[in-house]
Amino acid sequence: MQALAPRPGSLQIDGTLGGGGHAVRILEAIAPDGRLLGLDADPAAIERARRRLAAYGSRAVLRQANFEELATVAAECGFDPADGLLLDLGLSSDQLADDARGFSFRAAGALDMRFDPARGEPASELLGRLDERALTALFRRYGEEPFAGRIARAIVQARTRAPIATAAELAEIVARAVPARPSGRRYVHPATRVFQALRIAVNRELEALETALAAAVQVLRPGGRLVVLTYHSLEDRIVKRFIAAERRGCVCPPELPVCVCGRAPRLQIVPGTPATPSAGELASNPRARSARLRAAERLAA
Repeated sequence: MQALAPRPGSLQIDGTLGGGGHAVRILEAIAPDGRLLGLDADPAAIERARRRLAAYGSRAVLRQANFEELATVAAECGFDPADGLLLDLGLSSDQLADDARGFSFRAAGALDMRFDPARGEPASELLGRLDERALTALFRRYGEEPFAGRIARAIVQARTRAPIATAAELAEIVARAVPARPSGRRYVHPATRVFQALRIAVNRELEALETALAAAVQVLRPGGRLVVLTYHSLEDRIVKRFIAAERRGCVCPPELPVCVCGRAPRLQIVPGTPATPSAGELASNPRARSARLRAAERLAA
């Protein structure tokens, strides 16, 4: 909230509505007449947020849409230009707790992992379609998994006996394929990186993030704030590089003695960012351990 700095009467966008927690804080800060546009690809999240935000009436405008559709939805709903945009990336606790969605290692429901169950290819189909080489590349690229080859081989062998239909089945296959962690280290489920990689691939998360960041610069008015919470290095690298490029402006080759592109900087870093969770926050919310917040302010055109 400090980085976003929403003012009374302003127009704000929450591109990852989730359970509506951030939306409530923003709507309170922009009262009495500020408005919020909330987007989420997950129809269940939209319904939960609609109930939670009902008291704010027409000040809360909710749309089921992936944040890569930001430019289109913001224009349609009268939020272009906007004064602020928040993106809280990755998986929500509600999605993790829903056994029917297949996000959790122990989920006995279908291995789906789609944020929008009506669009795209379920994780089970992707897992059954890719060969060993493609699975290895996927786990390395999106999960940075050191045992990607061993895991891919185990998955291909397992699916010759029966399709891998549930998250619990996949987690068990991965756990058997990788070496045991040394004793004394903090326990992390051995399938964590594989699940991350599958989820990112199924939902095209990195491609959607790049599209949303590009749209943010177009949608934000001068002085507007972009705030992004990331939870792993792949996301954070994209956000970091995007902000750095927009701070620099010029895209001329370094060998040119003077700028000829004429591209001016469009963002500046918000003081106090990037930020990571404090020890106190980690004690009360261990899931925040990998979070990193980056924020930038739109400069005048």
